[in-house]
Amino acid sequence: MRTRLIRIGNSRGVRIPKALVEAAGLNTPLRMRVVDAGLLLERVEDEPRAGWADAAKRLVDRGDDGLLDDPIPTVFDKSEWEWE
Repeated sequence: MRTRLIRIGNSRGVRIPKALVEAAGLNTPLRMRVVDAGLLLERVEDEPRAGWADAAKRLVDRGDDGLLDDPIPTVFDKSEWEWE
């Protein structure tokens, strides 16, 4: 199917016929990226934290799971906190 870019404010867009949207299952959030042949639209699964547990394990395994900066004591730490 051939189509062309249309003006949408300061951007450009492409109208995608309903039949193609349904056939491709594009009812979820989409990711758009540039590929050699042009642009690619992909469905994004609703698992924003997928892979976080494995990434955390890899950090622990290589000993890179510490804080980025040393903790800075606050007024609360100095006056109100009680160590048991």
